[in-house]
Amino acid sequence: MKKIIAFTAAVFAAASLFAASIKVGATPEPHADLLNLIKDDLKAEGVDLKIIEFTDYVTPNEAVESGEIDANYFQHIPYLESFNSERGYHLVNAGGIHVEPIALYSKKVKNIKDLKKKARIAIPNDPTNEGRALLLLADAGLITLDPKAGITATVQDITSNPLKLKFTEVEAASLPRVLADVDAAVINGNYAIPAGLSAKKDGLYVEGSSSPYVNVIAVKAGNENKPEIQALVKALKSEKVRKFIEEKYPNGEVVVVF
Repeated sequence: MKKIIAFTAAVFAAASLFAASIKVGATPEPHADLLNLIKDDLKAEGVDLKIIEFTDYVTPNEAVESGEIDANYFQHIPYLESFNSERGYHLVNAGGIHVEPIALYSKKVKNIKDLKKKARIAIPNDPTNEGRALLLLADAGLITLDPKAGITATVQDITSNPLKLKFTEVEAASLPRVLADVDAAVINGNYAIPAGLSAKKDGLYVEGSSSPYVNVIAVKAGNENKPEIQALVKALKSEKVRKFIEEKYPNGEVVVVF
């Protein structure tokens, strides 16, 4: 009888080990790579992670909203909020993991404190990146923005500019080429890296955990506190993930925010 009870207990213990399963959609790099990195760690916690790769930004949100998958990992908060607004969806942020940063660079000064009055600052001229650049400068303490402007801020929304900085709006792709002609420029990572600029080494100021452009685990509202979702976020915020990102992206293409 004792052997039967022991055997039954062992069966239930084995079954409970994989009691939770979770389907997470992700774009290949770095998102799916990071999920694959923690797959065995989650299995040890009793969560069977299934990773579904997507190559677009629409389908993974549709899949979460419909319940086809439990979560996705590819987008930043402004995109998530815009998607909700446009589609009437109910996606929420279950945890921020990393940012693919924008940064302030200069060929003329080595420290942001060395910027002088009336310094010329080049920023992207498209609406999304201009707002992002201005938010970065505001976070750095160089300017103050009208809080109503949010992520759509323009230079007209600057309410305080102590250094009387002069802003030049330039096509985002051209910013690395004009860097030597201005005192500093805010450049997106995908343009900075090919130009030999490292946010980590060369950036005067780099987006961090306060950036609204943090890439998050997105779930349908009401599911963010499910144990398997919490386990997923916890695993992605591990030292193992931090080390992997630092080693794979030494030039700051991806930066953890935890």
